[in-house]
Amino acid sequence: MSAPSSPPLPPLPPEDASLGWRGAVTVYFSPPALRLFFLGFSAGLPLLLVLGTLSFRLREAGIDRATIGFLSWVGLAYAFKWAWAPLVDRMRLPLLHAWLGRRRSWLLLAQAGIISGLFGMATTDPQQDLSGLVFWALVVAFGSATQDIALDAYRIESASVRHQAALAATYQTGYRLAMIWAGAGVLWLAATAQTDSGYQHQAWCWAYLAMAASMAVGCLTVLVSPEPKAVPLPPTKGLPEWLREALVAPFAEFIQRHRWHALLILGLIGIYRISDVVMGIMANPFYVDMGYTKEQVAAVSKVFGVIMTLLGAFIGGVLSMRLGIMRILMLGAVLSAVSNLLFAWLAQQEPSVQALVWIVSADNLSGGIASAAFIAYLSSLTQVQYSATQYALFSSMMLLAPKWLAGFSGVFVDAYGYPAFFTATALLGVPVLILVHLAAKIRPH
Repeated sequence: MSAPSSPPLPPLPPEDASLGWRGAVTVYFSPPALRLFFLGFSAGLPLLLVLGTLSFRLREAGIDRATIGFLSWVGLAYAFKWAWAPLVDRMRLPLLHAWLGRRRSWLLLAQAGIISGLFGMATTDPQQDLSGLVFWALVVAFGSATQDIALDAYRIESASVRHQAALAATYQTGYRLAMIWAGAGVLWLAATAQTDSGYQHQAWCWAYLAMAASMAVGCLTVLVSPEPKAVPLPPTKGLPEWLREALVAPFAEFIQRHRWHALLILGLIGIYRISDVVMGIMANPFYVDMGYTKEQVAAVSKVFGVIMTLLGAFIGGVLSMRLGIMRILMLGAVLSAVSNLLFAWLAQQEPSVQALVWIVSADNLSGGIASAAFIAYLSSLTQVQYSATQYALFSSMMLLAPKWLAGFSGVFVDAYGYPAFFTATALLGVPVLILVHLAAKIRPH
């Protein structure tokens, strides 16, 4: 049974060369961009609840640090989401597909999984049933990764390449706000519900139930949003052909379309964020070793850092539409490397909150610009009939090499110190500049 035809998506501003600065800004207030803001909130909410915030809860409950470290592997679900992305791309869900269509049905199913997992995490006491809590955390992580797959496809199919930077920027804005709510917000909720010092399960139960309720933002957005225009899929005969179309065809199509350029593009994807990711591992230890207090770091990173990230995402989206994605991709790579050099300078100074504010602001501004352009670039590489699978592959690839290399960052700091470390992470950006320059010469297929 096929899904009923959806009403057409409200139009975005025209895609011609006459699009001015006012038109570029107007894109952010179009219905597709506003939808992506709320869906971005839904995507950003679960991440910290199974990683950063969960580790705080477990440590307060008396769980040892080694166990907490091993449990962080729950987050590997995000790195391997490409493995089941083909199912999200092609499989029609019974009943839900006829009601909502292909993309929205998967979004709603994933959100239901996240809500049930958060409810389970809320009601499970890690002091009494740690393995049960881990199981529910895995449910949340798997549901969240599945939501990412479907949401990336929904975003790509909701607008053309030119407007992807704006959609990426509004998506990031909602995503970042959700991370604040799932980070500082959940700690605040647990603290207000606590009646005594030390770990209290009921306080954390209330906080996680509030997070589960917050997922209603994404569910309601899915229900009131139109389904993107359906992309016809070629009929398949039997399971072997279906598996070939679902698992092999998306990757083969990318290689056939770009030929040897595919290696260049994949190389760029694999290392574009390497300066930021490797440096970020040592950022908090650096603040502690420099003598900054938790209150100072929290105020600077949560207030100035978030504001500048959102501003950078907005600027990156507007500039990408006006000047082209590749130019802003290059700008983002340059700014990311330069901001690491600012940390190398800070490492040689006496602790100064004012200097920290300026440097964290500059780092987050550059990161916002780079992220908006990079998401738009990844979106431009996908073919609409394989959008979920191909984007999931790209977004998984972009962290594998940087995360592996970042594991050695502490060893490097111990051997050579912070100034040399931050300088080295800036130099890691040089190959990125070369690859962006070469990729810019590739004509789109």
